[in-house]
Amino acid sequence: MAKQGAYDNPVSATLKGIGDLFRSKERVGRLTEADRLDGKTALITGSSSGLGLATAVELARRGARILMAVRSGIPEKGEYVKARSGSPRVEMLPVDLADLRRIEALVDKLKARNEQLDLVLCNAAVVPRQSRKTPQGLEEMFMVNYLSKFILLNRLLEEGLIRPGARIVITSSESHRNPAAFEWDRFGQYEDYGIQESIARYGYYKLLLTTFARELSRRLESNGQPDTSVFALCPGPVNSNIAREAPRAFQPLLRLIFSLFFRSPEAACEPVTYLAASSDVADKPFDYLFLMERKPIDPKAEDEAAGRELWQRSMEVWKEINR
Repeated sequence: MAKQGAYDNPVSATLKGIGDLFRSKERVGRLTEADRLDGKTALITGSSSGLGLATAVELARRGARILMAVRSGIPEKGEYVKARSGSPRVEMLPVDLADLRRIEALVDKLKARNEQLDLVLCNAAVVPRQSRKTPQGLEEMFMVNYLSKFILLNRLLEEGLIRPGARIVITSSESHRNPAAFEWDRFGQYEDYGIQESIARYGYYKLLLTTFARELSRRLESNGQPDTSVFALCPGPVNSNIAREAPRAFQPLLRLIFSLFFRSPEAACEPVTYLAASSDVADKPFDYLFLMERKPIDPKAEDEAAGRELWQRSMEVWKEINR
């Protein structure tokens, strides 16, 4: 996999993340108590732990009805969100983003209930220690970290479950800048890899995800939905359990580094909450934040031809696994 930056391995990625926290940044704004979400419904994937769980608490506290789409933590994590936010309007919905059938089942359930979503927050991600196959034969990190978002959002839009004027918020990463190029000839193919390659692949799938977010925003505008916003962000280094599959010998050191230098999920969810609730970005078709700083996305992700190519190839893989 061709690489070009600071996210090639766990050590350099960690050091880059720590350095970024201390770099001077220009804030885009701040949420106030007036930024409320009363009467709005938010679907949040990956909300049983870490950043997603903290986001669910904060959005519930601001008045949103929360649908937690998760693989685990049912029902205790939902009860945690209710207790921390003081809101009873929290529901947990089971989904495994590694399994196409489970994604389809989630959308079918939302459709049967005629849900209308005002916010869709795609937060789930994995960093496996080695490649694993999904039930449909894809590589797990490719499916969970990228293609599941493509499928879920397309299905929700096709079924009319995302309300006009909604906001779609996608958790990406600054590591999307690391890959040197798209690898179209290997797109969607299952390949074996180990822990040494996981971080580089994580960045590559974040490039796909950021490119998709930008292309989706263009398509929604051209399809007559300019008031539906698509936002992407990097929350910076978060003290979460995303490195839970790191080799056991390194886990004590990682826990120490995470606790000393990485931000808590409650602090790190600020850009997610800002993009979901702030009036500052109302009616904006696209935005990208790194921490609370507005930045242009990588030129590869901004490229319209790459966006169209990614969309076509993603559709082809989806069709192939849906036979």
